[in-house]
Amino acid sequence: MRKCLLLALTALVFVSAALAGTPKAKHVVLIGLDGWGAYSLRKADPATLPNLRGLMERGAWTLKDRSVLPSSSAINWASMFMGTPTEIHGYTTWGSKTPEIKPNVVNEHGMAPTVFSELRRQRPEARIEVIAEWDGIGHLIDRKAVDSFFLIPGKYEEHPEMIIDKAVEAIEQRKPTLLAVCVDQLDHVGHGQGHDTPAYYAHLAKVDGYVGRILKAIDKAGIAEDTVVIVTADHGGVKKGHGGKSLEEMEIPFVIAGGPVKRTGEITESMMQYDCAAMIAYALGVEPHPVWRGRPIPRLFK
Repeated sequence: MRKCLLLALTALVFVSAALAGTPKAKHVVLIGLDGWGAYSLRKADPATLPNLRGLMERGAWTLKDRSVLPSSSAINWASMFMGTPTEIHGYTTWGSKTPEIKPNVVNEHGMAPTVFSELRRQRPEARIEVIAEWDGIGHLIDRKAVDSFFLIPGKYEEHPEMIIDKAVEAIEQRKPTLLAVCVDQLDHVGHGQGHDTPAYYAHLAKVDGYVGRILKAIDKAGIAEDTVVIVTADHGGVKKGHGGKSLEEMEIPFVIAGGPVKRTGEITESMMQYDCAAMIAYALGVEPHPVWRGRPIPRLFK
């Protein structure tokens, strides 16, 4: 009897491991909104955010995802991509281009392992693209692991919709396995006119329209049933800044929907910034790097 139980448990372990490496989707589109505080979804008029609210209704979401410290840009984009907190990836200032603390582990490119490099290593055929408005993103993604990194030229005010034009082009023409779209505009409004201000909410409504364009492109490309969409942020903000320890700065939304994602509503599990990399990896059937501290939530997937 004991031997049979042992064999059954062993089989279960192997089955679980196999399932963990099974892709749940063919594509993931990550939309990162710089400076998008969770408080904004509690306060904004729902009618001004039909696309974000629609994703929440169709999938799963939390307004209690938490950034790592300090609650600034490079640190948290790094955690989002690298699956680890500040102390492990080593990026410690808002504009870090290289880690100020030596990472615990580096990959063959001399960087902390990212979701991009792990996808490339485990699935060499995958197409990986990143589109960004802030040049700092280019120092955090492991550019040797991606097929394409496009940085919007100049200030975003000069080309406010170019980032979405490029995202739509990528989806409709190339159908990347992983596409990361890093929108910087909301953070600019937060720094210039203030977070939690009429100007901030007006621009959030505009960004909601950007999300809608991306969703339409996914439908037009015929890949909606095989695509997971994640919308999240690096940090929030208070008054005209961020980097502190208030929940307005640290609590960020995490919304996931599409394809294999169940309509489960509010996520009750605790989430941290570095869980994003693990969630992307799980959706694409990529084994997380052993140094990662992030974890997926399998129950969200069919």
